[in-house]
Amino acid sequence: MTDEDLKNKYQPVADFMSHNGFQIAHFHSENNKAVLSASAPTEYLKNRAWDEIKKIDPNFSDLQHDITVGSGTMYVVKSGDNLSGISKTFYGNPNEYTKIAQANNISNPDKIQAGQQLKIPAA
Repeated sequence: MTDEDLKNKYQPVADFMSHNGFQIAHFHSENNKAVLSASAPTEYLKNRAWDEIKKIDPNFSDLQHDITVGSGTMYVVKSGDNLSGISKTFYGNPNEYTKIAQANNISNPDKIQAGQQLKIPAA
């Protein structure tokens, strides 16, 4: 498999990471391995990234990886969002919304607005 083939093989993982707030430090191929180094916003999303990797190749022997959990990420509220839904996206549990509320000094979780920036703690 060429270096380009390896990168293409794991491109869906990089796409998943890009769409879910990961900070990707490296994504390239060398020495017959795809190289992926990234920081996930939460442990839940890190585990979801591993699910994506295993869908592509359960052995992932051609992947050199370093996926950590960072200190959190920023999220811009979209129309129709609520803290429970944001919590489900980042933590896999809608009931973890209090972590987001506390991190952003939100006293009333029903009062978030489109365009508002929220810090999502790593948890």
